[in-house]
Amino acid sequence: MPSRFEERLRDGPPLVADGGMGALISQAVPRIRCPEEANLRAPESVVALHASFIRAGAELIETNTFGANRRKLAGHFLEDELERINSTGVRLAREAREISGADVFIAGSIGPLGEVERPEPAEQTLLVREQAELLEGRGVDLLMLETFFDLDELVAAIEAVRAVSALPIVALMTFDADGQTLSGVSAARAAETLGELGVAAAGANHSAGPAAALNALAEMQREGLVLAALPNVGLASLAGSRVIFPHATPDYFAEFAAQARRLGAGIIGGCCGTTPAQIAAIRSSIDEDRVPAAPLVVRERELADAAEAEPEETELARMLREREFAVSVQLDPPLGGNDRALIEAGRTLRESGKAHFVDVNDNPRARARMSGIMASVAIEQACGIETIPHLTPRDTAIAGLESLLLGAHAAGVRNVLAVTGDPPEEGDYPGARGVYDVDAIGLTRIIVGLNRGEDYHGRGIDAPTSFFVGVAV
Repeated sequence: MPSRFEERLRDGPPLVADGGMGALISQAVPRIRCPEEANLRAPESVVALHASFIRAGAELIETNTFGANRRKLAGHFLEDELERINSTGVRLAREAREISGADVFIAGSIGPLGEVERPEPAEQTLLVREQAELLEGRGVDLLMLETFFDLDELVAAIEAVRAVSALPIVALMTFDADGQTLSGVSAARAAETLGELGVAAAGANHSAGPAAALNALAEMQREGLVLAALPNVGLASLAGSRVIFPHATPDYFAEFAAQARRLGAGIIGGCCGTTPAQIAAIRSSIDEDRVPAAPLVVRERELADAAEAEPEETELARMLREREFAVSVQLDPPLGGNDRALIEAGRTLRESGKAHFVDVNDNPRARARMSGIMASVAIEQACGIETIPHLTPRDTAIAGLESLLLGAHAAGVRNVLAVTGDPPEEGDYPGARGVYDVDAIGLTRIIVGLNRGEDYHGRGIDAPTSFFVGVAV
């Protein structure tokens, strides 16, 4: 038997959802470790924000629990508050509904784990089940699994929820402007998979703004699948330590709502950066049955075919293949921007004939130095000796690592040694935390993927690289 929420989706006009609670809470409540902590430290602010979206016309509000699973809370030293944060999040949403007197659905918000290297399936299942049980036990009307960029993780989360709850599920993924997830899954494939799982609704949230969400929606249309679109206002940027979203006028969101409705969306709302003003505009657009100003043009994604690499073998690769004895001398990059001494050392080694290669460290002892990649480029270009730059994922996120590698390849560097790197606390900034999106093994996977013509998520790049990769053990 369908729930009241599912009957509303089937029989009524599009349901208007709320906007970017997390971003607004972060602005309204200073010095909190994460938006979910506001449930305990500033409950009145959370209720006020819920109420402001209800006044703007939202019929569906989400609990302030997006990142309230045990693993993510542990990153803020809040894992012991798991039950209180989730239960209070539901209570505050219910309180806002009671104060408003409006007939509003409450969705228990569950986000992804937010990690590139996910935990073991059993642990992931436990984390999702734990949060889902807490949210259902406090009285939500449905569960919203949102902002997932990995389809496999979303499918696993849906299955975990289904094991402990019969509540309707809204499943949302984030897509780029070409209708692809970060893991390279098309919106069409996501819709097919989610439709087979029988979710109450599926669609796009967060993403690169309304246009990206509409592109994804156009690809997700399937008979019997209710669609949802809850985009942010556009790509965010940093101003100091603050996250800034571009200004998107209410009228822009009213037009977005009209376009989304034309594409068959049954739930329309917002995500990061959207305020009650944008939600009110969506409400007006739905109530007035606004006609879209122009038909949507959906761009087809065209990936350049990765050309088959015919790499020239590096001298290091040749010597190791032929089991010749290879000698490499390790150099540290300079602490400043002057590479004269480094170049002189490289030239001396080449002229001595006693060293075949130069190893170049990457910020050894976690001290800030010239980039090991750039130092290697300088040595190869000035001295004519092959280098083996070290590369650590300690200081750089995945996108930055890929950028460094692509730049090094374009400059002629072909050898790379993947290393874990010295602990940050040993260096000049003991309070700093390592990035470590991946470890040295994950970095090796990145390099091997680039050699295949793919980025970390399996999406094609213009042309494959031809690195000879090693790992420090």
